[in-house]
Amino acid sequence: MRNPIARAIFLAALMLCLGALFLQTDLDVREAIKKTAASAKEVIVAQSQRIGNPEAGWGTRVDISLQQDEERRELAMAQATILNSSIPMTCDYDMEKLRRWRQQYNLQETFEYMKRYIQVFRENIPRKSITNVDENFLAQDFKLVNINEQYPAEMCPPPLIAPVSKSRFPSTVNASDFMFGVSTTYKRFTDPRTSPVNEWSYWLTDGYGHSNGGKLVLLLLDASDEDLENAYNKLANLGIDVDVYRSDPNQIMAVRYLALVPKLYNHPERSRKKWLVICDDDTFFPSFHALSDRLRQYDYTHPMYIGTLSEDVNNIQRHGSQAFGGAGVFLSVPMAALVTEKFESCKTDDKILEANSGWGPQGDILLRKCIYENSEIKLTLLPDLWQLDLMGDPSGFYESGIQPLSLHHYRGGIWHVAHPWHYTKVAYVCGEDCTFQRFRTPDNFIIANGFSVAQYPQGIDFDLGQFEGTFHAAPEDKGWNLDFAMGPQRPSLHRTGRKISWDLQEATRNDDGSVSQVYVRKGDDWRWVRPDGSPMREKDGIVELVWLPDER
Repeated sequence: MRNPIARAIFLAALMLCLGALFLQTDLDVREAIKKTAASAKEVIVAQSQRIGNPEAGWGTRVDISLQQDEERRELAMAQATILNSSIPMTCDYDMEKLRRWRQQYNLQETFEYMKRYIQVFRENIPRKSITNVDENFLAQDFKLVNINEQYPAEMCPPPLIAPVSKSRFPSTVNASDFMFGVSTTYKRFTDPRTSPVNEWSYWLTDGYGHSNGGKLVLLLLDASDEDLENAYNKLANLGIDVDVYRSDPNQIMAVRYLALVPKLYNHPERSRKKWLVICDDDTFFPSFHALSDRLRQYDYTHPMYIGTLSEDVNNIQRHGSQAFGGAGVFLSVPMAALVTEKFESCKTDDKILEANSGWGPQGDILLRKCIYENSEIKLTLLPDLWQLDLMGDPSGFYESGIQPLSLHHYRGGIWHVAHPWHYTKVAYVCGEDCTFQRFRTPDNFIIANGFSVAQYPQGIDFDLGQFEGTFHAAPEDKGWNLDFAMGPQRPSLHRTGRKISWDLQEATRNDDGSVSQVYVRKGDDWRWVRPDGSPMREKDGIVELVWLPDER
């Protein structure tokens, strides 16, 4: 190595590794890595000041010699050694990627950008709603990047250390106890704005193109024979174990929903299942290990009807006390047998009329009435299933540190917009528990892992145990509709100048085992203004986080 600084860092890292091998076994490797990384940071900052122009900022367009490029590569390798990681950290400017993001998210020609690595440490600790970390999020400030320019590579600061519990990975799920039934239209199945294919590939496969044992029975309305075959091929090619059928066009939607129960019960694979599940095409299960663990607490050999209520008391008053299907309705096989036996009497014209709550006949009501009027079984509540009858900005829910068993209503329309397929990709690096886990840094940032990176420039002086009231109920918001499910929500920080957030738009599982996340903020976002209406940051911005797996 020509550069003495690079040689010094490399030797320090090598000494650390040798020390870990020969010193006593109770060496605190994590602390040693953090101390060595801190020392490396001092050296890197010193070199940055020596080479660059401090007034011009990170990303200034300058000429770089081949020797300096080599020095930066050597330092990157030294950092990888410090981390005891096989994944080198690179903080170059991939202009092709930045231009793609600019076009995809309709950003300004010049926008703020920063890249931050996060090193996962999987430890024997419980999952916490909020985890305090030692390092600042802003190791160096956001820098302006013009997509028409070219910039030299920069040295990455040492990664943020993120301790997480040793939770299980999505790739190890065994969902063989479950059979799921979904009824939708072929148009919704194929429309990129509403297609559930990506989401199903998360909770019905191991993430590597193989079934996790869960069975999907899909009923499609307005589908030709060719459409059915295309749907089957698309899902099967992703590794989803699926059977695809045509829905009866003569049945109304509520009856098609109820008809899923006999369809599942009469399926030839039913004898190998414990739970038959009715859900919507926008129902998502982010933590299947946790879901499976919870269902094991119930006796599947007896009739059981398990689900959750709407979060909105108005909807309970309007539709009744029942399992709301978007959150998922779990029936034991004996319970499904009863519904199948009584199916014809549960879908008469009179029953359909009784199931009309003013918003048309409801399949959830038909199912509840079929069970309640033909047995003594009542709903067993599983509150960590979420119907999410919410409108507006859903940040207060997803940033709460919650670990939901299901999510729903995330495709927009009158409801909120969210991207759970992208949110949960980080679980392949750090385990299911770390999805939505919050990490708070000393410089008043909170990473709601997979959803947002939020800065609180005036400090965090509010109760992080409460949901922030960024959302509202519909259609009648009385101010307390959601309190019974969520507790009273703390006031929203919209338009106060006390919060600014970058929201996750996409995530990528990289070939090296890391996961990259892209968080985007628009300069004209109505939420992030001061009380006088002036924007907190006028330029658009991107935060790119790269989560490194624990290779210890």
